[in-house]
Amino acid sequence: MKKSKDYLYEQVARIGKAVSSPKRLELLELLCQAEKPVETLAGQADISVKLASAHLRELRQAHLVSTRRDGKYVFYRLADSSVADFWVSLRSQAEERLVELKVAAASIAHNEKGREELDRASILEKARAGEVLVLDVRPAEEFVAAHLPYAQSMPLAELEKRLADLPRDMPVVAYCRGPFCLFAKDAVELLRSKGYRAFHLTDGVAEWRARGLPIEV
Repeated sequence: MKKSKDYLYEQVARIGKAVSSPKRLELLELLCQAEKPVETLAGQADISVKLASAHLRELRQAHLVSTRRDGKYVFYRLADSSVADFWVSLRSQAEERLVELKVAAASIAHNEKGREELDRASILEKARAGEVLVLDVRPAEEFVAAHLPYAQSMPLAELEKRLADLPRDMPVVAYCRGPFCLFAKDAVELLRSKGYRAFHLTDGVAEWRARGLPIEV
């Protein structure tokens, strides 16, 4: 009986082993945005394709990610939406319990003028009424996969060139991949330097969904 019970714990520990690497956690966060080929994931995580493949193999063996083939490319994606919820829950636990993470997050927030605690229900209502512009500054393919309701896609790399497309008489709320992503922070700094009323929503699609709020796919 003890041997059988040990085996059960060993199987659960496979999930812990799979997420014990910082880069594997980053890859999970990237896959929360959209399915991607290994080459894209490697570039976005700033690692080699060989190392990305090895990390993804570990995640696949734990059944956290799955694959599909399209011609010569293999696309990786989360096994299902519960994996995104798992990532959000794991990160939230770390933010709540680890002093080092709290200090690092507070340091970023302290240096960010546009980061404010925003009421999500209010954002949704005002966006529906056309009283606030919700800006998705992630890459366009991530917006296509899933985005917040009423959001407009404007990738950070294109933002400065497309400022003329933004109304100056409306507040702008920018978001990206979640609390650890800096795209929205950089977008808000740029917008404020150009005279826009801009704010940073730290939630990404995974956080929004985990809160039970609607998303568009």
